[in-house]
Amino acid sequence: MSIVYFRVLRRFVAVFAAILFAQSAASDTQHGISMYGAPALPPDFVSLPYVRADAPKGGSITLGNTGGFNSLNPFVRKGTVPWQLRFFTHEALMGRSWDEPFTLYGVLAESIEVPEDRAWVEFTLRPEARFSDGTPVTVDDVIFSYELLGTEGHPRYLSLHNQIDSIVQTGPDRLRITFNTQNRELALLAGLRPILSKAQWAGKDFANAPLSDSPIGSGPYVVSDFEAGRFVTLSRNPNYWGADIPFRRGTNNFDTIKLDFYGDASVLFEAFKAGNISAVREFNAQKWDRQYDFPAVDRGDVVKSEIPHGKPSGMTGFVMNTRKAPFDDWRVREAMIQAFNFEYINDTLTGGAQPRITSYFSNSALAFEPGPAPTPVAQLLAPFAGDLIPGTLEGYSFPQTDGSLRNRKGIRKAMALLEEAGWVASDGVMRDENGTALTFAILLTQDSSENKAIADLYVSALARLGIEATIETTDSAQFVERTNAFDFDMTTFRRALSLSPGNEQRFYWGSEAAAQQGSRNLMGAASPAVDAMIDAMLTARSQQEFVHAVRALDRLLTAGRYVIPFWQYTTGRIAHDARMKFPDRLPIYGDGPNFMPEVWWYDPS
Repeated sequence: MSIVYFRVLRRFVAVFAAILFAQSAASDTQHGISMYGAPALPPDFVSLPYVRADAPKGGSITLGNTGGFNSLNPFVRKGTVPWQLRFFTHEALMGRSWDEPFTLYGVLAESIEVPEDRAWVEFTLRPEARFSDGTPVTVDDVIFSYELLGTEGHPRYLSLHNQIDSIVQTGPDRLRITFNTQNRELALLAGLRPILSKAQWAGKDFANAPLSDSPIGSGPYVVSDFEAGRFVTLSRNPNYWGADIPFRRGTNNFDTIKLDFYGDASVLFEAFKAGNISAVREFNAQKWDRQYDFPAVDRGDVVKSEIPHGKPSGMTGFVMNTRKAPFDDWRVREAMIQAFNFEYINDTLTGGAQPRITSYFSNSALAFEPGPAPTPVAQLLAPFAGDLIPGTLEGYSFPQTDGSLRNRKGIRKAMALLEEAGWVASDGVMRDENGTALTFAILLTQDSSENKAIADLYVSALARLGIEATIETTDSAQFVERTNAFDFDMTTFRRALSLSPGNEQRFYWGSEAAAQQGSRNLMGAASPAVDAMIDAMLTARSQQEFVHAVRALDRLLTAGRYVIPFWQYTTGRIAHDARMKFPDRLPIYGDGPNFMPEVWWYDPS
């Protein structure tokens, strides 16, 4: 597997380097579009490079989810939805290649046109495109979808909608979207919005649709059966319109994908061992080594596959809500980080096999460089120098403990920081100047056994500081509702990041999103410097300018001490039914819903 890893790494470096020095895309009609430079695949490409074009169709698989669901509409904020739905039932005008940092190829659109400044984008629809009910996908459907999602849809669609000046039909199968903001990424984002059927939703309450109203899509799968909170069955549409277009060839091969729901991860794992689930993703290296030795593995009925990748680590950990005290003080947040005994917790729970996340873009070429900010990055941050949190320009790194249980050094530093912030230990209790004790709750879902184990160890360490931290568990629906409303002190956090960060960064940690319920800015980051770096990313005219802006953003987020980071997931681990196969050629992005199950197939032999 190490040989495969280095092949993936070399391919990533080669593609990234090619894009780094490429010139802006031409303004004529194209089969695809890239953030910088031209798409890697030619107009006559047969299939995506990490797909087996002649993969056989057939077979059924069952995947497991924890928690439950009360909605089948993945495009609104209300309700808890099986996360897989929006990947398999609906399509956009364009689709991403997961072997290039940010490149799109035609799906519902057969071509795309942009000018040099990307002030507008024009799409030509495929005349053969159809919704699952057999009706054609029209320009009217596209325009309706952009307006509906931008006004009544999930908040993740709001940013693009606010940056659109107009959408007009320019031909029978053609439309132009004009933007009101200078932002190179908008042309690509416009191609990624899901397209809904106007006939289904016109005049209806889209945002509050009942469970029975599953949105009609044009994708390869349809919801064929479900029982609220228990299962959803997706069936491959035998009349799927796009089975032979280059972007889809060799993908979506299973006849049926059933999603079963379990109360927690432990019950799900037992169901997998019993053969009731076809595949599971394992994120704990120690468990992967020690608990996957059950009879089905010994017989060869279950295979353990490791899928390396070259994408950023993203951020996983406990996030602190800076909208409320005491986490509105960076010194308190740093104290929380110092008290977190990562080396001991990592060794206890994963055998020390997974390295710590060192920044939001660690494990990639976009990560900030250690030490003082180099000149191009420092120049970007200079206008905000007086307001930057210590460590931003000078360099900041998460503490490293000696691995012992006591973590004396970290506890001493945490104590000093708390005292500097106005907290004093009195009779074994940390109190402020008014005598109020420092207490907070860590919000977790009931089905998160690993996060519960981490929190238990962390709470014990905090008690040594005189801090009373409690663990509060709730079901998945309540967890979503509370995090959407920012009703927590500290909670679990996972933000996957790509090799092509863009407009979604506003939704993750932009100032406007900090006050927008349902946004992904759980920490409440509201920093003019962060906003400015996102703007610099989106207006960069070269890959080099773009990288400098991302590295500056990475510094701001890391030195902001918003999250207590856990470990990286540098390799995807999938245990699966031996009859489930995947191509030898792996994408740079590794595993994800666009890899398993999208490019896998079933081999009954």
